[in-house]
Amino acid sequence: MATEIRPHTATERATGAETIVEMALRSPERHTGPALRFHRDGSWRELSYAELGSEVRALARGLIALGIEPGDRISILSSTRAEWTLADLAALCAGAVVAPIYHTNSPEECEYVLEHAGSRLVFCEDAEQAAKVAEVRGRCPELEHVVVFEGEVEGALSLDDLRAKARSVDPSALEEIARAIHPEDPATIVYTSGTTGPPKGCVTTHANCMSTARMYEDELEFASGDEHVVVFMFLPLAHSLARVTQMVVLDVGGTIAYWRGDPSVVLEDLASTRPTHVPSVPRVYEKVHTKALSGVEEASGLKRAIFHWALGTGAHFRRVEHEGRVAGPLLRARHALADRLVLSKVRGLFGPDIKLALTGAAPISRDVLEFFDACGVLILEGYGMTETTAAATLNTQHGFRFGTVGRALPGSEIAIAEDGEVLMRGPNVFAGYFKNDEATDETMTEDGWLRSGDLGSVDEDGYLHITGRKKDLIITSSGKNISAANLESALRDIRWVSQAVVFGDDRPYIVALLTLDPDEAPALAKRAGVEPDIAQMSTDPRVQAVLAAEVERVNERFARIEQVKRFTILDRDLTQEDGELTPTMKVKRAVVYREFADAYGALYD
Repeated sequence: MATEIRPHTATERATGAETIVEMALRSPERHTGPALRFHRDGSWRELSYAELGSEVRALARGLIALGIEPGDRISILSSTRAEWTLADLAALCAGAVVAPIYHTNSPEECEYVLEHAGSRLVFCEDAEQAAKVAEVRGRCPELEHVVVFEGEVEGALSLDDLRAKARSVDPSALEEIARAIHPEDPATIVYTSGTTGPPKGCVTTHANCMSTARMYEDELEFASGDEHVVVFMFLPLAHSLARVTQMVVLDVGGTIAYWRGDPSVVLEDLASTRPTHVPSVPRVYEKVHTKALSGVEEASGLKRAIFHWALGTGAHFRRVEHEGRVAGPLLRARHALADRLVLSKVRGLFGPDIKLALTGAAPISRDVLEFFDACGVLILEGYGMTETTAAATLNTQHGFRFGTVGRALPGSEIAIAEDGEVLMRGPNVFAGYFKNDEATDETMTEDGWLRSGDLGSVDEDGYLHITGRKKDLIITSSGKNISAANLESALRDIRWVSQAVVFGDDRPYIVALLTLDPDEAPALAKRAGVEPDIAQMSTDPRVQAVLAAEVERVNERFARIEQVKRFTILDRDLTQEDGELTPTMKVKRAVVYREFADAYGALYD
């Protein structure tokens, strides 16, 4: 059936928390110092581990006072912030199962999760999010309570109200519930982003979450005690990777540093919070990469030459380091100069204490990874699914290979089926889809392997290469199979491009729909000699000529059958609000194909 790749290492822990509840309640006893760092009322504030423990216990008892019982579902509808973490841990400590909702979801999408999960209570960030719930509440018969993090909303409780209710519950009641929670009990129902249909609720257990967290701790050396871990948290906490990262940080006694929620101050927040680790999705790194290179393109010839010399020197120096060799005095001197002139400025975008960054959820160009590595920022790519409780494979500081998504996490396994599909098995694999046994049976094999839906191969050292997604394969009229994801990733590397969606099923050649990057549009307009209006630029021949030259350069990296023969430029970017992107910036291909069918069709006229 499959060629099995055994795990490259295995670890067993004799001690340590077996449930998230145990970890959350015991962390204040095991750790000191700041647990959460966040911005409030114009300044950065911190919550210590002792304060975190008190807050979580109080809110959990408040939930118990409201009648929340073990196994009840609780939802959280909020952007990433400290209160999200407090609500999450409190709900789990009260024995509830957390069903998160992305803060960008529409009222109808919120209704789907609330109704399908049967949530009895929902935490809302503010009045804006509470209004979404109010709009659909009549169609969610099991929803009884709304609690808001900030502001006052009629008919909703505040966090202070919840704390007040906690006084009626004896602390021993919380301890009794905590002791009764088993590692195999459900901890959360995470709904998939729905790129291929209605969202499915992935049930992950306490054992799934803690096993995955421990895998990360071992592989990324989080638990070594050599340094204080500070993780910059701006991924949506409704996403599995952010959620598990949160657990890892609290388990090892690190600090979660939350951004302010404003995209315009992300780089400022990075510098202010001084993270050691930054988890993100590829699009963020791609935009930083584009921004760094765009400045070079606008510079003088001498400055461009210095930049590229410095980048080449940095790449040489890092290659020597990664190979375990010692750089000679001449290379060290050249690198020191390159670092002072160029490399440190790029590295400084991540703050002064950055150790490494993590990326997943979508393909990222090897060029982007090598660029940042040359500047001294190692970005490690991993791979996984909501069904594997976030990443199941990972590159590490001491074992990485650009162009791959790493090796299986310790204690887990990877296999490649006969048709090339990636299969995964291990303690991180979910318990099944909520209220959907048929989908669970379709996803899991009889012997416990998870079908990923992705195509890949494993090299002789156990590194996984993702070559495409089964449902995203384009089969041209000549019968050629083409990976859409790899081609689209290369097109997004173009400075002027924000999104790229290729098409070609049952057609003689590949075409692409491109959108312009709003941040780079003014510079593109200047280069093309047009007005900086994206709607007008999308149809201007001078803009199209600039893009055509860039697309041709991308085509040179692919076989002729895979090359983009024609493209069109949209008059706007793709958005979550229009249902074209998931909250993690993945394209909903079926939606785009349906919505822009006429535009694709015109490219074959």
